[in-house]
Amino acid sequence: MSETTTGGTARTPEFRLASGVIETLRQDLVTNAFAYRPLPLLETPGRFVRRLPQAIRRHFPWTRYAMVGALALFVMVFTAGTQSSYLGDTGELLIGMISAAPILMTLVRPVAAWWAAVAMTVVFAAIGSEASWPWTPGSFLAYIAVMVLVTLRTGPRVAAWMWTLTLALGFTISVVFRNGYAYGLGTNLPEMAVFSAIALAIASSIQIRRHARAEVSAQQEVTAVERDKRTLLEERTTIARELHDVVAHHMSVVAIQAEAAPYRVKNPPPELEAAFVTIRENAVAALTELRRVLGVVRSADYEAPDAPQPTLASLDGLLANVREAGLRVEKTVTGAVRELPQGVELSAYRIIQEALSNTLRHAPGAGAGVEVSYVLGGLGIRIVNEPPTGDVRPSPGAGHGITGMRERVAMLEGEMTAGSTPEGGYEVAVFIPVPGRPAPAVVPEEGPA
Repeated sequence: MSETTTGGTARTPEFRLASGVIETLRQDLVTNAFAYRPLPLLETPGRFVRRLPQAIRRHFPWTRYAMVGALALFVMVFTAGTQSSYLGDTGELLIGMISAAPILMTLVRPVAAWWAAVAMTVVFAAIGSEASWPWTPGSFLAYIAVMVLVTLRTGPRVAAWMWTLTLALGFTISVVFRNGYAYGLGTNLPEMAVFSAIALAIASSIQIRRHARAEVSAQQEVTAVERDKRTLLEERTTIARELHDVVAHHMSVVAIQAEAAPYRVKNPPPELEAAFVTIRENAVAALTELRRVLGVVRSADYEAPDAPQPTLASLDGLLANVREAGLRVEKTVTGAVRELPQGVELSAYRIIQEALSNTLRHAPGAGAGVEVSYVLGGLGIRIVNEPPTGDVRPSPGAGHGITGMRERVAMLEGEMTAGSTPEGGYEVAVFIPVPGRPAPAVVPEEGPA
């Protein structure tokens, strides 16, 4: 294979490698080096912070800024106290501020802060003494602090570039300012190389661990969302299967009655027979389409139940079963009991069943109350359980039961609330609207003409 060429000159693998290294350096430390990248505020307070007064917790997100500011203040005082200036106290204060400035810059422009630390090193090397050169004690501390903070903001690759260029910087300063120490002899470059390497290794490990935890947290959020979607689809599939059995039963009854109706009337007119035939054909066609659509959501091993779908008339049997499982439950029925649409009856039964199952899992030893209210505009359901008692630990759950309840209520255009009670228990309240049946039209009898 031929080498990649530019302007007729072949690029060797070594040249491409060097170009890639230089491009990486340019992206990390040159491109957008002075871009404004403020340090993110803290979002989640720890357990200790939650116990602090509200006045203190209000300022918790700015903790990182306060810590960096305190470090800058310490470096400024330390530098001013360890390096003298011919300008006296004013000069010492100025030198301390120059040392602290790159540290404060890491809050908003981390890469530019390192370049400012490089400029600080050059300035102090020009005015420094042979006892501590090219980094004075204050600038030594400030330079390492800046590299650590930048590494925590960027990553290990930038840390490697900063450490490498720091060695090159110390060697270059030795050549430019003191030719006699061209190989770093008599400078504190070796100390800088060792201490900065240790500090950057620790900072890089912290940054890598933080990045890994962020990725795991993001993946867990995605997994939770996908799990909720899957649960919702499974619940909708279950509801669709149950409604299929309900609707199929009614459509079958319509088809049978439409077929038998002409035989119940003596000498029915042809128009009536044709109308019943049309009704039966439409009912059979609708039933066929319903079965075809529901076949998509049925699993291969699904078997339709032999018994009819449960209704509120079967509620006593459900309560008897949960009492045998150890749950103390009382039922209250208010209003005039009447027959409701079978879909409403089925959904109400399933909601009560799931709420009582949640009580058994999450509140062992507690009692529960079930209230069914037949009101003018629909059906009200309320299930309340007491706080858990005894030594039995609650069983963990995924929260899918509440999702299924809300889906059923939303399908019937109802309303639902679920949450803890002031006593420490849990309450589920549901209202399902049921439109009233229109009164049959009264046809006036024809009187004698």
